[in-house]
Amino acid sequence: LSNADGEKPVINLNINLTPDLSSQTQEENKGVSVHKPSNEENKDTLESVLSELNSLVGLDKVKEDVNSLMNFIKISKLRQQRGMKSPTISYHLVFTGNPGTGKTTVARMVAKLYYLMGILPEGQLVETDRSGLVAGYLGQTAIKTQKVIQEALGGVLFIDEAYALANDKEDSYGKEAIETILKAMEDHRDELVVIVAGYDDLMHKFIDSNPGLRSRFNKYFNFPDYNGEELLKILKRFCDSNGYNLSDEAIPLLTEK
Repeated sequence: LSNADGEKPVINLNINLTPDLSSQTQEENKGVSVHKPSNEENKDTLESVLSELNSLVGLDKVKEDVNSLMNFIKISKLRQQRGMKSPTISYHLVFTGNPGTGKTTVARMVAKLYYLMGILPEGQLVETDRSGLVAGYLGQTAIKTQKVIQEALGGVLFIDEAYALANDKEDSYGKEAIETILKAMEDHRDELVVIVAGYDDLMHKFIDSNPGLRSRFNKYFNFPDYNGEELLKILKRFCDSNGYNLSDEAIPLLTEK
């Protein structure tokens, strides 16, 4: 090829042989989010977090269960301080219920409560699911899962839709992730709490799929669906916090919906 003057064009190729580490990091972090307490949240007290929990709309049984657990931990600590026998407590939890019922919100509060009670040294919550734990090749899943665990050390590892790790008996990738998590729970008893969440029936099947899971998860918190009245309260709170006013005409329409 040549132009009108008979000159051949010059084509410059810029080839970068350095691997794109940023995209690699993004791929590794896909499906993982870290919630670390802000400066404002660091001023929280046990009483303020429990007050925030108890002010949530609905979830009466969940609130009762969390408060009972905190009271049980307090009593156990008092018994230890006085040299009395105290039962071994498993801090790992199973949250069951449909999506959108407040499981992640309560998990964040539990992470803060465990920190304020002296159970955990930091109190962050690392949220993930199957996509954040399982890699494309056998052997890499353990490495990927271990990285997520390292992020969670000192706080809570929250695994949403955890049943997806054990849906298929032939799934060696999910099994590898589960075994890595169980080992970490044993090796880091004083600096890692795991909360698994998902649909009610599927979560019971998930826990029953592995003896190691059964022995470590024995506290179930069920999150029921919100009723119409509770949903309306939640919407009103969203409106108030964002500077909106619901008209009188909107209330009956929303109530009907």
